[in-house]
Amino acid sequence: MRPYSRVYAAIDLDAVVSNMKEMKENLPPSTAMIGVVKTDGYGHGAVPVARAIDPYVEGYAVATIDEAIILRRHGIKKMILILGVTHESRYGELLRYDIRPAIFQYEKAKALSDLAVKNGKTAFIHLAVDTGMGRIGMKPDKASADMAERMSRLPGLRIEGMFTHFARADEADKAAYEAQYQAYLRFLGYLEERGVAIPIRHCSNSAGIIESLGSNSLDMVRAGISIYGLYPSDEVDREAVKLRPAMALKSVITYIKDMEPGCPISYGGTYVTEKPMRVATIPVGYGDGYLRSLSGKASVLIRGKRARILGRVCMDQFMVDVTDIPEACEDDEVTLIGRDGDDEITVEELAALGGGFHYEMVCNLGKRVPRVYVRGGQIVGTKDYFHDVYEGFGYM
Repeated sequence: MRPYSRVYAAIDLDAVVSNMKEMKENLPPSTAMIGVVKTDGYGHGAVPVARAIDPYVEGYAVATIDEAIILRRHGIKKMILILGVTHESRYGELLRYDIRPAIFQYEKAKALSDLAVKNGKTAFIHLAVDTGMGRIGMKPDKASADMAERMSRLPGLRIEGMFTHFARADEADKAAYEAQYQAYLRFLGYLEERGVAIPIRHCSNSAGIIESLGSNSLDMVRAGISIYGLYPSDEVDREAVKLRPAMALKSVITYIKDMEPGCPISYGGTYVTEKPMRVATIPVGYGDGYLRSLSGKASVLIRGKRARILGRVCMDQFMVDVTDIPEACEDDEVTLIGRDGDDEITVEELAALGGGFHYEMVCNLGKRVPRVYVRGGQIVGTKDYFHDVYEGFGYM
């Protein structure tokens, strides 16, 4: 029995755990892992994923303080690091929930220090260093090292770690990666010269873990997209770490009609039947995060066979050709992402067809798509927003 009648994303927590074990085996024994669960676990669900990988990580990383607080409110107790910038108005919550911010400006460090002292607490921070991403972080130069030294003397503040992010570690040519890594190591040297200790040094992302890069030998690595069974790019060595995609996207056939030649299908009539055809309607569209750019390009799996999309993907529905699947009928399961029989539709395939990026495909699945969590072949939990309540607007 299907847990939802229109569409749902099935999240295989066994695959998530398998991916963690595979990565762990590719790391030095002394290197710990952070599990990156930002963007609601890359669309998979941050809390269920965090709980599944908890035995394999020393902590978690998110992009915003609100993502961090969600983890805390669901009982996640290990270290949580915010990889993005946290506004000063939220510093009280950093202290209340024991969350680590990324800090790279003295004024921000001073403000956090003052608040920590006022509240009788210690704020743990990770220095962010920009070695070539051009996003956030201090420059890896001696002036920044002087600033970090001043930060280290602030009361109520402890520099727990330091990180950078590799912009091109997923490329076959590792020259850009190596330049960033060496810049990071030089900056560590500047800090050591000034007596600034960095207990947790971390650089490597999913690509670094898979490619066994030198930065894996630091104290910690950050596993991101690889947790969810997706490779960072086509250039990484897929034989080094065997990943299993964790997400499948399932729907149903809501209607099948026989159409004569010359019938236009969907908006704009971009597809017109050239022969008698059986056409099935699928109740999913770009309002659910299924890309409109897949119009007329992608296929779905029905009874283990491919059915091509006809015409444009609508906001809530699209049509497929089931002429060569005569056994197809209403309420049949439809696989948009995942395996059915001997065939499989991958996120990478859809991203290539739609001109997008495979990270986007999973991150952009919307609130109308419930998540169903599976372990040992059994459903162990679900998440949907169908009982969402707005507050403060009164009743109509």
